[in-house]
Amino acid sequence: MEEQRPVRIGISSCLLGEQVRYDGGHKLDRFLVDTLGRYVDYVPVCPEVECGLGIPRESMHLEGDPENPRLVTTRTGVDLTDRMKRWASNRVKELESEDLSGFIFKSRSPSSGMERINVFNEKGQPVKRGVGIFARAFMDHFPNVPVEEDGRLNDPGLRENFIEAIFTLGRWRDLCREKKTVGSLVRFHTAHKLLLLSHSRKHYTEMGRLVAGGKKLSPSGLYTEYGDLLVQALKVKGTSKKNSDVLMHAMGYFKKVLTSREKEELLEYLKMYNSGQIPLVVPLTIIRHYIMKYDQPYLKEQLYFHPHPLEVMLRNHV
Repeated sequence: MEEQRPVRIGISSCLLGEQVRYDGGHKLDRFLVDTLGRYVDYVPVCPEVECGLGIPRESMHLEGDPENPRLVTTRTGVDLTDRMKRWASNRVKELESEDLSGFIFKSRSPSSGMERINVFNEKGQPVKRGVGIFARAFMDHFPNVPVEEDGRLNDPGLRENFIEAIFTLGRWRDLCREKKTVGSLVRFHTAHKLLLLSHSRKHYTEMGRLVAGGKKLSPSGLYTEYGDLLVQALKVKGTSKKNSDVLMHAMGYFKKVLTSREKEELLEYLKMYNSGQIPLVVPLTIIRHYIMKYDQPYLKEQLYFHPHPLEVMLRNHV
């Protein structure tokens, strides 16, 4: 695969340090700005400011039915629901031209939180069942765009899955900008074999059948179906069992060249990874070493071994 262009990601503006919060503050996230930000192009969005509210402004919360809540100011009770929904409906259409591979929302926000947002009932009691007005509009409009929020990204597994997904979809979007041919799709599918297997063998098999019969479909139809399956596969979380199976599969490419000591060492590290004693990066690093040492051409092309920049320091905790 050729070098990837920067991935475009939507993000709540306050996470970039922009002083757009109701109190004039921000929620700067150093990992998102200083680490991930070196490899992505952010498209900042602040629903409150962009729909015309000032800084500072009265705080807001959600009220009523958790499935269809109202957005209301907390002190004066001004209902801003219709205003926010009209703006959100227009904004998501504008974002179509940004070709986003993901969106990172601000957690606990009545406009941007993607889950478990407080919705206050008629007694003034909060129920954690809401979704922010803009976040809901975005997720409904872009069902195939991976989304996360800053709080959930503190979980190593969720962070790994999200960042792997956005870089994979970034490569997919790069491919879709070129002439759509079966040959290009075969190369993409082949390079992502182990990565897809680490998520879902079922989806990988289905995608393989689709690619094999690709000439029966129009290029546009083929790429649309494959893209939908790719998104579904990436939504399936990787596990230590799936990763171990992938690494054992990779080990098979070295069965004629590894020494007995090298095989024994690798199997021991896989056992330690399975038991949670070491992170995934340890056995991965060893296999990467063997890929270069024994010049294994097929594995060199597998994106599983370098799905995103090493500097984002993933796979160190999973």
